[in-house]
Amino acid sequence: MSKEKFTLLKSKAVPLPNENIDTDQIIPARFLKATTREGFGENLFRDWRYDGNNNLVKDFALNNPAYSGKILVAGKNFGCGSSREHAAWALYDYGFRVVVSSFFADIFKNNALNNAVLPVVVSDSFLKKLLDTIQLNPDAQVTVDLENQKISFDSHSENFDINPYKKICLTNGYDDIDYLLSLNKEIREFDLAH
Repeated sequence: MSKEKFTLLKSKAVPLPNENIDTDQIIPARFLKATTREGFGENLFRDWRYDGNNNLVKDFALNNPAYSGKILVAGKNFGCGSSREHAAWALYDYGFRVVVSSFFADIFKNNALNNAVLPVVVSDSFLKKLLDTIQLNPDAQVTVDLENQKISFDSHSENFDINPYKKICLTNGYDDIDYLLSLNKEIREFDLAH
């Protein structure tokens, strides 16, 4: 299923400075019973957003009305733990299109890219400045420019890397099947030539 095209995103951001956020914290295992990608957003960070009595934890960033946007800025080592793709589904379903951190677990990073969530790896110093800025000014705008592979806010900017194939998919709104279908003409020409 193709997603919307991603070229440039300018948005406010939600700060989550915790380090070593694992996939069970992103989407607890008890919510993994569904077979479609929809509906996971309501349980994103469920055990952090709600207490044992199912009441909102007011000081948690996603519950703070001051914070909003399509960008989640997290501490180092985001997406560690089990390889569940549901973590990327939950982030996307909640409305996040970018997660910024100074390190991502490889499997999470690939799952995110496969589900139209862009993981942006930045330096520790850039991440600290970004988190500090958002926490001081929740209305701060963060720009993620996929074409030029640059993230910026205020007067700060930094380039990030992305797999060239995944960049093509995100900028065109393709999943793997859509990408292959986009090559239909080239595949036919190759087939006829051989």
